[in-house]
Amino acid sequence: MIYLDSAIIEEAQAAVKMGWIKGITTNPTLLKKSLLSPEETLTQLTAISPGELYYQLCATDFDSMVAEAKQAVSIIGEKIVLKIPATDLGFRVTAYLSSEITCSVTAIYSPAQAEIAKEAGAKYAIAYVNRATRLLGDGLALVREMANILQGSNTEILAASIKSPQEAADTLQAGAHHLTVPMTILQQMTTHELSTKTVDEFKANGIGISY
Repeated sequence: MIYLDSAIIEEAQAAVKMGWIKGITTNPTLLKKSLLSPEETLTQLTAISPGELYYQLCATDFDSMVAEAKQAVSIIGEKIVLKIPATDLGFRVTAYLSSEITCSVTAIYSPAQAEIAKEAGAKYAIAYVNRATRLLGDGLALVREMANILQGSNTEILAASIKSPQEAADTLQAGAHHLTVPMTILQQMTTHELSTKTVDEFKANGIGISY
């Protein structure tokens, strides 16, 4: 599945009109770009999103993260997927919450972390592909290693930090199950100069039915 990675209401509305976006992912940086409060932004995104809406926990201790998670559920409801950082604390929170709230573990940079996400009950393990390439040397290799670790399990790979249509395709071929991309990449993925040229040729040389 392909998700929109944005907290901008207008972008969400435009993406959903495309007809094939399955949900929306957010993070603290994206929510900060919204002109609305986080609560109002999430309320509106919940109404817009055709499927899952991801919210990342910002609290920094166990009890506060659990409380924040429950507050997020009260806003988003059954569409929610919690994004929980891949830290020792984050894995403990995931294990605590995953039986009652759909959880993802975000910012995974090693296959070992993907294994812990699986054991903690996360539905999704999130890899930042382009960022991993910059920091580790090969983000696609990370996705392949995660796919091998998670094969046959109920935990799926959601790939983020995708910077081009080619990187999106390569990431899926490496084993990612889902992608989340910004609006600009969504638009780029739908077009190719040869497709446009071919369609223009059809228009110039062909004929269709009357309507």
